[in-house]
Formats: sequence, C-alpha cells, structure tokens
Amino acid sequence: MSDVYAVDFCLDLKASVAIPVLTDLQWHLGVRADAAEYGESGAAGAYPLLAGRGPAARVGGVLVGELVRTPAGWSLTTRQEVHAESLPDLESLAERLARHSRTEGAIGALRFHEDDVPVLLANRSGLLVKVPLAVAEPAPAGEPE
Repeated sequence: MSDVYAVDFCLDLKASVAIPVLTDLQWHLGVRADAAEYGESGAAGAYPLLAGRGPAARVGGVLVGELVRTPAGWSLTTRQEVHAESLPDLESLAERLARHSRTEGAIGALRFHEDDVPVLLANRSGLLVKVPLAVAEPAPAGEPE
C-alpha cells in the first residue's frame, strides 16, 4: 500500500507577495535552486513539493506546475503527488499561499490516492481552512433530489 496524496492548487497571489514567499514557491516548483537563501523550505532534508512533471505514478493524470506573472500579481496552477511524510511541509506551504492569495474560497484540494473524495483547501481571509467533503448518498427511487 502506498501513502501517496494528490494535491492541486489553483489560485492567484497578490502583487505584494513577499519575495521570500515567492522565492520559496519557485523553489518548490523546481524553477529556482537558491531558496535556502530566502525561503523556509531550503532546510536540510526538504525537497521541492511541486516540481513533478509528466505522468503521475499513482494518482493518474499528469503532474504539472506553473507560476505566471499577471498584471494583478501571480497565478499558480499545480497538480502533484506527495508522500504522507511531506504533508506537514505541504500544509506549511498551503498556509503561506493562503496568506498571500487574492483568491477567496477554494484554492486547492488534497486527496489520498485510494479515496474518491478530496479535502478542499480554502482561503478564508488569509487563513487556510480544510473542508472535508463527502459523497452525497443517492436519493431513493421516486424521490426528488
């Protein structure tokens, strides 16, 4: 049994995002090697969480990660596989993203690879909120939904 999670982020960051946060995000995306000088994730033993590209090994689909400069700030879209032991680092990154996000509400999702339903990651006024989702039970035959 594998302890792999699918993680998705789709959000916009403010133009005022702090340079250390932006540098750390770029390191996680695999586009910058010097995050240890600026960000939190350059610590010994840490590795980029959002740098995978190509076919996913366990969660299906493709691993992607893009950070694009926009007139209003930055846009981030990423889909990755992470192992359970990396979840604390991923949560720390998600909290930093929520603090600097222009996107209110859903900013991503986290799903254990064997589960059908993810946990929604939401930004509520700069705070990361995890919203567990559940599968709706089908209405009995003959009853309106």
